[in-house]
Amino acid sequence: MMSAACHGDWPLRAQPSSAPQSSQVEMEAERSSGGGGAGPRAAGSWRRLGALLLLAVSSLPAATALVEGLYCGTEVCYDVLGVTREASKAEIARAYRQLARRYHPDRYKPEEPGTEESAHKKFLLIATAYETLKDEDSRRDYDYMLDHPEEYYQHYYAYYRRRLTPKVDVRVVILVTICAISIFQYYSWHSSYNEAINYLMTVPKYRIQATEIAKQQGLLNRTKEKGKNRRSKEEIREQEEEVIRDIIKNKIDIKGGYQKPNLTDILLCQIVLFPYYLTSYMVWYVSWVYRFTICREEYGDEEKLYIIRRYMKMSQSQFDSLEESSRETFLEKQLWIKEKFQAYKKDQEEEMKVKMATDPRMKRYRRWMKNEGPGRLTFMED
Repeated sequence: MMSAACHGDWPLRAQPSSAPQSSQVEMEAERSSGGGGAGPRAAGSWRRLGALLLLAVSSLPAATALVEGLYCGTEVCYDVLGVTREASKAEIARAYRQLARRYHPDRYKPEEPGTEESAHKKFLLIATAYETLKDEDSRRDYDYMLDHPEEYYQHYYAYYRRRLTPKVDVRVVILVTICAISIFQYYSWHSSYNEAINYLMTVPKYRIQATEIAKQQGLLNRTKEKGKNRRSKEEIREQEEEVIRDIIKNKIDIKGGYQKPNLTDILLCQIVLFPYYLTSYMVWYVSWVYRFTICREEYGDEEKLYIIRRYMKMSQSQFDSLEESSRETFLEKQLWIKEKFQAYKKDQEEEMKVKMATDPRMKRYRRWMKNEGPGRLTFMED
């Protein structure tokens, strides 16, 4: 009986003792978490927050490369044409031709009324797919979009950059621009040259010289003309003017900005001949250093004039427009020597100051600037 009680009471005692043990475990957990009754509440709130985050993440749409408005929209261009991503250009073109013959608006025969609009949209989608896949660069961007669907902004940039960029070779644009500038340059220089010739024809000195040369060459000898070949006085005068004009063109060498235009001076020829000019300059520079720096040779007249021109900061055309007597004066005064050039420049500045102080026109100008020049307020008396 004792054994039966012992064996039979153990299960009855074990069941009620389980609750105190579990409550004791919970209390130990509460003490370990910081004490008080906030432990279970905090654990429950954390569990609810985790569940909400999991729900929010699961509700986000999956990243997809098929975006409406880019390429074929929500359709895959390969699927539209019925080809694989490994298809060649010939296979893509063949698939496009087959679908175009079927869905082209001029050849499409609807099986049911009202399907013309859907067939037209289908044809536009087929054309878009073909335009996307026939070009290697566009196809490469499209494949990259399929493989990296999460890079939305880069896909938009690549797509619209390709669509909005002018499909014209930049080299052609540059060439056309250079040609246009060259033509404008030549026309402008030619107009300036004609203006200079027209002005020289009105100067008595050059006109008389040109007339004498024309008479010596027998270009102005008037022969008596009879019958139908007889010309009017206006025609004879026009011919004489043309003869004088040609003589002035051939005999007078105009320098500076009104010189005769040369094709080698326009921008296009300058760019084409740039390697030649660069090579010539390098050869000239090496020769200059070797002759006058290493070998200590004396300067010739050409080298002296070059140094003088550099000191005066004048271009070649400006220096050539000077009279021959001026260049001879520069050589006589040895202006290629820097000290003498600086003294000459100082003397020129002093002469200019004296001239401006004694010139009546400059006096009137200074008086006007002082009394009635710009910026001075005056009141008119009634």
